[in-house]
Amino acid sequence: MEIIYTKTSLIAAQNSLELSKKGYELLDKKRNVLIMTIMSFIEKAEEIQEKVAVVFGDAYEALQTANITMGISNIEQIAQSIPEASGFEVLDKSIMGVEIPEIRHQEEELIHYYSFYHTNTALDVAMQKFHEVKLLLYELSEIEDSVYKLAMEVKRTQKRTNALQNIQIPKYEEIVGKILEVLEEREREDFFRLKVVKKKGEKRAAK
Repeated sequence: MEIIYTKTSLIAAQNSLELSKKGYELLDKKRNVLIMTIMSFIEKAEEIQEKVAVVFGDAYEALQTANITMGISNIEQIAQSIPEASGFEVLDKSIMGVEIPEIRHQEEELIHYYSFYHTNTALDVAMQKFHEVKLLLYELSEIEDSVYKLAMEVKRTQKRTNALQNIQIPKYEEIVGKILEVLEEREREDFFRLKVVKKKGEKRAAK
């Protein structure tokens, strides 16, 4: 890059340096906020995973009891009559300019797709527990996808902050330094020439 050693070029370089520093500060703050948000999400995800493990364990135990007391073929027949999960939608929300998912689901009552006459409480417990697992998985999948998208943004932000810190800012600092050095040298030379001219003028006046 060719440097033009003028005051106009100095002002332009100083402005570019200031913008680069402000850009770095903003990106650094964004990165820190994103990292803090990710850590918060990870902590929440761990809590949900623990709940899922407990509730799923209860659900599986109740299902095993229902299989033994009612017969696996009857349980499979009932399972086939249960429709796929519905009543939810995936929306978007923004955190620091990053679009992350927000899963909204209807607060619906658990529907039993079987006759109470031919079943027992073990199946009821299993149905209830698996319903709870489903709701927890909604929340967990939302968090996990959000963490992934935020982590990708942290990576991109880190790349940009590194470029500013290691390339752009040092480059403009060097340019500003070189221009200042040349301009200061010119001022000294101009000052020296003025002194010489002044002395010559004073000598002529003395004659």
